[in-house]
Amino acid sequence: MKKFTALALSCLFAATALAQSTPDIAIIPEPVKITKHPGLYTLPKAIVVQSGQQQELNRVLDLLKEKFATATGKQILVKASAPAAAIKLVLNKKADAVLGKEGYYLSVKSTGITISANEPAGLYYGAQTLMQLLPKEIEGLKVAKGVTWSVPVVDIYDYPRFAWRGLMFDVSRHFFTKKEVMRFIDDMVKYKFNLLHWHLTDDEGWRVEIKSLPRLTTVGAYNVKREGTFGDFIPPKPDEPRNYGGFYTQDDIREIVKYAQERYVNIMPEVDVPGHSLAAVVAYPQLSATAGADKYVVRSGEKIMDWSKPGHPALVDNTLNPAGDYTYEFLDKVTTELAQLFPFEYMHLGGDECAKNFWEQSEQVKALMAKENLKNMEEVQSYFEKRLEKIVESKGKKFMGWDEILEGGLGPNAAVMSWRGIKGGIEAAKQGHDVVMSPTTFAYLDYMQSDRIMEPPVYATLRLNKTYEFEPVPEGVDAKLIKGGQANLWTEQVYNFRQVEYMIWPRALAVSESVWSPPAKKNFAAFFPKVEKQFERFDQSETKYAPSVYDPIFQVGRNPDKTIKVTLTTEVPGLDIYYSFDNSYPDKFYPKYTAPLTVPIDAALLRVITYKNGKPVGRMNNMPITELTKRAGN
Repeated sequence: MKKFTALALSCLFAATALAQSTPDIAIIPEPVKITKHPGLYTLPKAIVVQSGQQQELNRVLDLLKEKFATATGKQILVKASAPAAAIKLVLNKKADAVLGKEGYYLSVKSTGITISANEPAGLYYGAQTLMQLLPKEIEGLKVAKGVTWSVPVVDIYDYPRFAWRGLMFDVSRHFFTKKEVMRFIDDMVKYKFNLLHWHLTDDEGWRVEIKSLPRLTTVGAYNVKREGTFGDFIPPKPDEPRNYGGFYTQDDIREIVKYAQERYVNIMPEVDVPGHSLAAVVAYPQLSATAGADKYVVRSGEKIMDWSKPGHPALVDNTLNPAGDYTYEFLDKVTTELAQLFPFEYMHLGGDECAKNFWEQSEQVKALMAKENLKNMEEVQSYFEKRLEKIVESKGKKFMGWDEILEGGLGPNAAVMSWRGIKGGIEAAKQGHDVVMSPTTFAYLDYMQSDRIMEPPVYATLRLNKTYEFEPVPEGVDAKLIKGGQANLWTEQVYNFRQVEYMIWPRALAVSESVWSPPAKKNFAAFFPKVEKQFERFDQSETKYAPSVYDPIFQVGRNPDKTIKVTLTTEVPGLDIYYSFDNSYPDKFYPKYTAPLTVPIDAALLRVITYKNGKPVGRMNNMPITELTKRAGN
């Protein structure tokens, strides 16, 4: 009996030790089903991959080869048949109806790894999951030494909730190079995004070569360089060089599209019309309904709209003329060439924030209203959108626009991207139209990530935990009409690619779970520890990310005696807050926040920092007392 007990205890301790040595499984987006088992599988010195003879698996093999060669120094040997292979890639002979086109089954046993799927895309996503099971050094940019390349023994059955899992990248406000766009694609596919919404035109630049309209890029792609707070710049002087910007040649576009396809990403181009079209109007002034448009210049970030007034009237006419025949001839040429460059079924034609004050003054527009019996400017835009929809469909493409295209009446086949909350998406779905949800409420990655004293100033703050609440299917809406969701990165205040990364990560991780994972498996308390694991991987890949989630939240009011009261909270649990009012830099030896603070009478600055487990994780927050006074009010 004693021997049996000792043996049982021995086995128990061994199992416990084994479990403790097993790495945490921290996969984003959360898979449909994870079944953990005891033990690890350690990759051999020579990694053999069995892939059959299917040529379509080359993209998956390329991913494995690149990752292992770069981070481990191990070369992969590919064989059509290898019973003892370390990694087996298997296309199902009989399709698994639940897995669909992008699902996969990843099985790690003590003897090896098998990834099976119905389609190569599923194998690709399974391989991306495998990367997250490996040590963080797999994301490194050079061979890591002293790492044991092991993965936990586990079974993962996984497939996406939505077919449309997008990120929007605005390259008009600031131009980003071909290599940077490719890096953007590489980063998004790690978390199973499959749609790049490419915002190619706006007031600040036209970024896609249209050979039949060369001035769009020779003139419309460049402005005067400015740095600082976008929207508040002084107007450029006539003699300042207009050499800031750039565009993608059609060969560039083809190369990027091919690069994306090889990673199972579709690219949807967006040409933003009839508003947001100043760059096009500067190139071809005959597009405007306003006299004097030939004197306009491509915007550099100076104020061109008055956002304080209803309808946000434009200070210069940045719209296309909805009554001009040339406008539709122009759009026919643009969409003809775009359709040849982008194989994706949808083409996005904007439709948002169209100022109509210049239309109201136009005799051409007034004549159009009389001829077509249009009652208001919303119906004028609807007339424009419906004509444009027919042009797009004549190229074999489907038409999509922002939710403003609902105003005045939606075209018969138009799909709607809902950005002003979810109301427009609900309305479009109730009318039987396809919808993609990308509401500012949850999915606008240009918004500040913590307090405005810490972030480039934009319109609002959107913290990680709020982004994680994103639910693309509202109650009472036919889920079949919700194609999926996406997050949008506008780049007015994003001047370089490092800031692109900072704005996207980690909030895009939250969006990835909203569009891939089952709703029942979403849990922020479980999600954030996984985010912290991704931070370690970002460090390895030298990807910039925002630590804003660690920044405190300032709530300001007044005590009964009118002194200022500051309440500090944190977005995530487990943080300690330390502070100072004496202009010095606090650390963990300073006063610890335990209750609301009263600002001392002569204090000029409140400094705050957060710690976790005795180590600083947050940034030094410098809050001027003048700012607290402003927020406290009277």
